[in-house]
Amino acid sequence: MQQFFEFPITPAFSFDTFVVCDGTAAALQFARAIADPSDPENLLYLYGPSGSGKTHLLKAIAHALAGEGGQPAACLSCGEPFTVDDLVARFAGAPALLVDDLHLLADDAALRLGLWQIFNDFHDAGRKVALAGLLPPRELPHLDGHLVSRLLWGLVARVDASDDRSRRMILKKIADDRQVRVPDEVVEYILVTTGREVSELIASFEAVFRLSMAQKRRITLPLAREARQLRQAGEGAP
Repeated sequence: MQQFFEFPITPAFSFDTFVVCDGTAAALQFARAIADPSDPENLLYLYGPSGSGKTHLLKAIAHALAGEGGQPAACLSCGEPFTVDDLVARFAGAPALLVDDLHLLADDAALRLGLWQIFNDFHDAGRKVALAGLLPPRELPHLDGHLVSRLLWGLVARVDASDDRSRRMILKKIADDRQVRVPDEVVEYILVTTGREVSELIASFEAVFRLSMAQKRRITLPLAREARQLRQAGEGAP
């Protein structure tokens, strides 16, 4: 009989909760190196499709650099509106420069120059730098050419967990984290009815998990179908 526990729906962003598969192993190894103060590597760029785990690794680096009980290092998404002054203030005294969604950097000369300058300050000082985006360095728009060249000097890893084997591992990892048993038929049902993005996969599982907890029912194929129907109705899907 399945037992029910009150666990957080979103696990902490850490290296231990990151799902390792063929498409993410190198990225995890490089991220651990950046998070280790004793490791000489100090520059990392991660790229890959949305929902593949890039943000998870950046936040894991932030938590690891903070140490036990410390405040996680600041992390900036280029999807946020910000100015050069905001950029400087965000990373003043920070142990690392952590920037996500680099492909979303606005087409603004001042921001482009400001990011290059703060990157240069951190890199020349030997402080840790980790950045992420959807695209390889040379395909990033609105980025200073000097910064593109510097990114290629450091560790570069593609993060991709969109194949079925990786997605299956992610579902099983999430289920293990919540200490619930998920039959193989439910795993396969979620895989074939969900998009390729990992974020969508996780959202589908969470819908099943929440319904299971709310109704105190085991996770079964009928329950998974009900959860999908409820989710579609809530989103206004056909």
